[in-house]
Amino acid sequence: MIAVFVNMATVLAGSLIGIFFSSRLRESLQHALLFALGLCTVVIGVSSAVATGDILCVILCMAVGTALGEALRIDDAIENAGEYFRRKLVRSEGASSRFTEGFVSACILFCVGSMTIVGSLEAGIHKDYSIIFAKSTLDFVSSMALGAAMGFGVTCSVLFILVMQGGLTLLAGFVAPALSEAVVTEMSAIGGTILIGMACNMLELGRTRIKVANMLPAIFLPIAYLPISEWIAGLFG
Repeated sequence: MIAVFVNMATVLAGSLIGIFFSSRLRESLQHALLFALGLCTVVIGVSSAVATGDILCVILCMAVGTALGEALRIDDAIENAGEYFRRKLVRSEGASSRFTEGFVSACILFCVGSMTIVGSLEAGIHKDYSIIFAKSTLDFVSSMALGAAMGFGVTCSVLFILVMQGGLTLLAGFVAPALSEAVVTEMSAIGGTILIGMACNMLELGRTRIKVANMLPAIFLPIAYLPISEWIAGLFG
């Protein structure tokens, strides 16, 4: 878990630095930084998504996982958590205007993707923290830009890092037998696909915001999909 706490500390520090300097940055520059970060998120997402060795796995897991997330209303739950922290922690109307958006965006950006998945699994199974430490460095830079543009909601996302990334690390040891290289690859590919959706929100490409948090269950479905697909292939093979 030490790597998770390091990651939390870097996001905390980076976002606070960004917030401190935000008053010194023109609004146009804040938007430019956010768009630049959105483009970087596209690159990270695409690099993970194209690594898939089974595109049908990505399609089916995304479809089923999104349906499950919609039923569970995960996005609404995260937004409600953001609203709760906003009411408790932010008094200024100006500071609260983008609090929830920043909270949700940071939760997805820092907790979804190949480095989060692979790094958490490596930390939990092999006690190898190198990937999470590298991710922490990237998150430090990203949190500064996101904090400057969206404010204190980004800082509060450290709690989601503890739950999501910490949970993956702790569970890794229990589910290690089911985590073949192929499973981890597809989990990362689906995480990358979700990040592309997050980037679309950051770049304001759609008329409505994509509820990417509702897609999160899809990340874990390859654990079941690949064994089942191999079993079915064996029946007809």
